[in-house]
Amino acid sequence: MTVTATSVDESDQLEPLSGPATRGSRLARLVPAAVAALSGVLLYVSFPPRTLWWLALPAFAVFGWVLRGRGWKAGLGLGYLFGLGFLLPLLVWTGVEVGSGPWLALVAVEAVFVALVGAGITVVSKLPGWPVWAAAVWIAGEAARARVPFHGFPWGKIAFGQADGVFLPLAAVGGTPVLGFAVALCGFGLYELVRLAVHARRTRVVRRSAAAVALLSVAVPVVGALAARTLVSDKAEAGTVTVAVIQGNVPRSGLEFNAQRRAVLDYHARETLRLAAEVKAGKVARPDIVLWPENSSDVDPFANADARAVIDRAAKAIGAPVSVGGVVEKDGKLLNEQILWDPEKGPVDTYDKRQIQPFGEYLPLRSLLGAINKNWTSMVRQDFSRGSEPGVFDMDGAKVGLVTCYEAAFDWAVRSEVTDGAQLISVPSNNATFDRSEMTYQQLAMSRVRAVEHSRTVTVPVTSGVSAIIMPDGRITQRTGMFVADSLVQKVPLRSSRTPATQLGILPEIALVLVAAGGLGWAIGSGVRGRRAREA
Repeated sequence: MTVTATSVDESDQLEPLSGPATRGSRLARLVPAAVAALSGVLLYVSFPPRTLWWLALPAFAVFGWVLRGRGWKAGLGLGYLFGLGFLLPLLVWTGVEVGSGPWLALVAVEAVFVALVGAGITVVSKLPGWPVWAAAVWIAGEAARARVPFHGFPWGKIAFGQADGVFLPLAAVGGTPVLGFAVALCGFGLYELVRLAVHARRTRVVRRSAAAVALLSVAVPVVGALAARTLVSDKAEAGTVTVAVIQGNVPRSGLEFNAQRRAVLDYHARETLRLAAEVKAGKVARPDIVLWPENSSDVDPFANADARAVIDRAAKAIGAPVSVGGVVEKDGKLLNEQILWDPEKGPVDTYDKRQIQPFGEYLPLRSLLGAINKNWTSMVRQDFSRGSEPGVFDMDGAKVGLVTCYEAAFDWAVRSEVTDGAQLISVPSNNATFDRSEMTYQQLAMSRVRAVEHSRTVTVPVTSGVSAIIMPDGRITQRTGMFVADSLVQKVPLRSSRTPATQLGILPEIALVLVAAGGLGWAIGSGVRGRRAREA
């Protein structure tokens, strides 16, 4: 049977996988809600630190089963439950030190975006080839969540759960939107294949066009990912550089680690001096560049001569330029800054973090939050200011792009460093606030995706771990433990070519959002015309 371009999918008339016998019971009415929430949990389980990336496929398949053929209002509620099942456990680390209130509030807001996606999927689920439209709607939801409110919160993008998966090379094709689209499409296509197979067994009728679309929805992402492996390489294009990643550790985890700011600086200087001694003894290769993490010197070295002397001593001992993470105040502005420290000249360049963290580095709605709980406002006494320019340090001839911690979650923040000439990316971070939670591993997976997306070595110096060195193909070659002092030294490739994802930038995301809008417009228009025809 052929489906015309203006009709809804005739397979809407097929029975769902659930039997009709129990539809009238209250228990049966609760089943979709429970399944939606549990499929969200299944999606969470696919994320790091677990390597069960493939669970994202059945998670989307079950989500598609729950939503397909329902009204948009039901989709709104089921989507919200799916969002809660996914985001509640994924983001539990946000409440490690500040309590459950902010964590629950964040999840409640972020799940609204998933609810809207659920409603959108129910609308397009009546169209021919609905898995394509549904996957595009999911990416449109991610695009919105990455931008609003408060400049967005892209944590939990599907792409960030695929660092160990077969689909990872697609990051080099079109970035996180294309990678996430492929996963969602494959999941929805998997459900459609099962649904059509069950229908064919019941009725002995096979709709070739629908079956072809379902099969392609599963096959194209997999074949595309295998073909994209040709874009993934760890060969040096602009020489190599020996990099040292310093993890000095902190006196204690949690928010109070900042009370020991001088101790954190001393720890990182001490680890650098220890490494310098090993280099002098011939035990370790001499590094060309040294990378310290975010907040490794929260004592402003521009205003504090003692802090400056500590960093100077460490830089001279190791005999290489050092990127130092500092908190500095300039012209009344508080800045989260990376400082390029030359062993002879001292500070010669800076990069100010551009994507600062709401409720962590600045406090939106300060007066309202203060009225609710004064402890929240006391945690962020002064707001950080945003930087405005990309940060690419020239370190011993190597162009090192700086992406400070939270910025790694934002597509534009990473890409801007590569388009500005970065041959290597460093993601200096401070995860001590979040103790031993999964946050560290979720963020590490982001850096692995970014390595493949832009075909760059990525280093991850972290105050308390996990620090790592990641090859351009996404492999972690060295990593530290958590809450230990350690250092990593390795010769890594410098690369200058640009992947299609780097060249295209935001265009793939725009294209997928337009696909979603087109599908929604088609479905809504078809519904309106159908109602008018029935009324006539």
